[in-house]
Amino acid sequence: MQNDFRKEFTEQAVYRNEENTKRIIKCLEEIDEAETGKAPNYHSNSIANLILHLCGNINQYIISALGNNSDERERDQEFSIKEGYTKNEVAKKLTITTTEANRIISNISNEDLGKIYVVQGFNLSGIGIIIHVTEHFSYHTGQIAFWVKQLKNWGLGFYAGIELNMKNKN
Repeated sequence: MQNDFRKEFTEQAVYRNEENTKRIIKCLEEIDEAETGKAPNYHSNSIANLILHLCGNINQYIISALGNNSDERERDQEFSIKEGYTKNEVAKKLTITTTEANRIISNISNEDLGKIYVVQGFNLSGIGIIIHVTEHFSYHTGQIAFWVKQLKNWGLGFYAGIELNMKNKN
């Protein structure tokens, strides 16, 4: 992978991670404190649990594996904690986690992008890890946004002011 492709790839991953962080923060701003820990049903997770899960995943895949730090993740706890986190606490945890992960992504070498890591029992290259985290982050951001829309019965305005009906220019 040439340096310009590495740079473009990592910049795009960081951009999407920052975009999803902002979207989750926007969701938190729209809900009441009690709604942070409310789950849609028994088989679903609260917004707080989803944010703790995202932080655990980002820590394990990016900060631990790519950042060469110890893996301290306790995945089951991400879903079992039912109280004790405020909106501000989960927002701060998410922001700190994504800031550190984005720093690691921005500084990754070509060699480390191609290196194979064993994370959560999966063999993934550095590229595979970054794609996994970015996709996983987007997936759960969508779940959080959907749940907030259900709770509040209004849109979140993620694309307000942007003309989305424009045709591609070749």
